[in-house]
Amino acid sequence: MVMASMRILIVGCGYVGLALGGRLSSSGAEVLGLRRQGDPDGALAAAGIRAVRGDLTRPEDLEAIPGDFDAVVCAVSSSRGGAEVYREVYLGGAKNLVAWARHRRVGRLVSVSSTSVYSQTDGSWVTEDSPAEPPGQTGQLLVATEAVFTEADRSGLVSTQIVRVGGIYGPGRGHLFQQFVAGQARRDPSQGQGQGRWINMIHRDDVASALEAVMLRGEGGRIYNAVDDEPVLQGRFLQFLADQTGLPLPPPADPTEGPSTRKRGTTHKRVSNRRLREELGWNPRFPTYREGYAAAIAALVANPGAVSPSSAEGPMMAP
Repeated sequence: MVMASMRILIVGCGYVGLALGGRLSSSGAEVLGLRRQGDPDGALAAAGIRAVRGDLTRPEDLEAIPGDFDAVVCAVSSSRGGAEVYREVYLGGAKNLVAWARHRRVGRLVSVSSTSVYSQTDGSWVTEDSPAEPPGQTGQLLVATEAVFTEADRSGLVSTQIVRVGGIYGPGRGHLFQQFVAGQARRDPSQGQGQGRWINMIHRDDVASALEAVMLRGEGGRIYNAVDDEPVLQGRFLQFLADQTGLPLPPPADPTEGPSTRKRGTTHKRVSNRRLREELGWNPRFPTYREGYAAAIAALVANPGAVSPSSAEGPMMAP
């Protein structure tokens, strides 16, 4: 449980940051949330978070943030941009944040990264010690961003932890589930004995609890994978949705189409959460997609005309 005396800054207080901030605030911590637009809809205030308007890519905005912090969580987003946006927001933002920490008292800095840095395509299990050698520019920039935080820890500037998050789903977010309901999803028969690639997911609320566990109990310089307990093949997941909703199973993808351009679309691996569980005692509220999707499926069955947001394939939150 967070101590009431803690003062915490969430940089990029968007989808996951808002859930994390509400969780910390309800435990008595003072929580500040940095967003480019501040808090126009009052969501941060409603969660007990003090809104700070600012942009991580602007060092002067960071300098304007008052006081010191027991912990800083960096959960910024590229808003699904390309390599240049990644370079500015992630890599440039990391450098700005570390430079800012040189002149403040920061107890620890937790950076949200992505399991997309693992590029394995053989269906094998990967851990935090597995090679992270993504072939694409965006993945390479995420690895370079991680290196900025790792070096800050190694040099003794600030204790840092990195959390590589799988595909996030939960209230208000959706991609594959929405595609399925809209009849736009396609089964990928190219891997997993014709069932497509492995999907590694995690519910938004479990990301928040994982970040809290790392912030409170994580070891400096350590990397943690945040995923649920059960990866699932894409075809089996779509079959599960069809069985639960009564909607038709999507057809196979057109083999003449090129490979997916999505960050995880060409990988095929199963990500382990063992370190997070065993070292920090973390347990997900939604251990598999079955529990995590239950509410969205029930809402859809009760109201077939409405698409209930349920799944997202990226870990990064809008700042």
